[in-house]
Amino acid sequence: MSIPIKELDYERLRNIIHEKDHRVIFRKTNVIPEDEDLYQELQSYINYDNIPNKSVLGLDIYQYSTGYGVIEQALIPFLFHRFMETTIDQCFANHKFIFQKYDRQRIYDHFISTGDGGFFIFDTPLHSILFAINFAIVLRVYNAFHFYPKLRRIIGSINLRYAITYDKIYKFGDNYFGRALINNARILQRDNLNRCLIDQNVNTWFLVNIGGIENLQVITMSEIANIHDLLDDYDSSILDEHPDEIFGIIEKRTYGIINSDILKIGKIQSKSTELNIYLLHLQVSLKLINDDDPNQMKVFTISLGNLNTAGI
Repeated sequence: MSIPIKELDYERLRNIIHEKDHRVIFRKTNVIPEDEDLYQELQSYINYDNIPNKSVLGLDIYQYSTGYGVIEQALIPFLFHRFMETTIDQCFANHKFIFQKYDRQRIYDHFISTGDGGFFIFDTPLHSILFAINFAIVLRVYNAFHFYPKLRRIIGSINLRYAITYDKIYKFGDNYFGRALINNARILQRDNLNRCLIDQNVNTWFLVNIGGIENLQVITMSEIANIHDLLDDYDSSILDEHPDEIFGIIEKRTYGIINSDILKIGKIQSKSTELNIYLLHLQVSLKLINDDDPNQMKVFTISLGNLNTAGI
């Protein structure tokens, strides 16, 4: 079920605080006040336990600030945006059932740009992994001189690091906040080996829903369609005319996700708790069709992440 991100309203918070607190107070003798009444009101409004979990996919272009000249740096934001647009088109074409709750604007509205990458907010880790796979395919097509080949020669190759997290996300004003974003940024910051790293909540989500992330290489669309988060308000009839490009009706390891590896590599500190971090490595084979000439088709096999097991 697609649950909207909770939005905290500025005026509502302001009114609660003004009712229970003083904006400014000057006394001859100052004291630390009791805050239980305000705390209870804020706790009731924020209701943190009922803020839904969302999945964050973080992408970061390796050595953007040091590995490229000024012209190349000026062009990379345009190129990243074109990667985004093409990846969105690929997801809508390849995974129409799984991405049926999304349109282009929703993905843009739930994207936080960092200039040299950014953070995508999705409903589930499955959405994040499929978006990452399709992004990696587009990146490979670019690096192999099939996508803007002259621009590829000017800018050079691009390497990405990926992180996927699953935790609380909420909105205040036009910005998004929450542990899923905080943890994702910390993971990306700690990684300098261009890997695809996931947190323990992502690993647990796949354990609960498909028996483990390793099963991505053998799972069928029937099992995907019965994931709890996709059951209630997802239209399964879409699959009659638009089968998924990765998950078929029978098990296969010659197309789609042909290999899946996961390994715990360390921990990071998140507030007062430690968060287990896992290395994810997927090998994926997908065909791409040239939108400008549908007669042109090519199959690409890529790796999402790598097998470097050095710690984090």
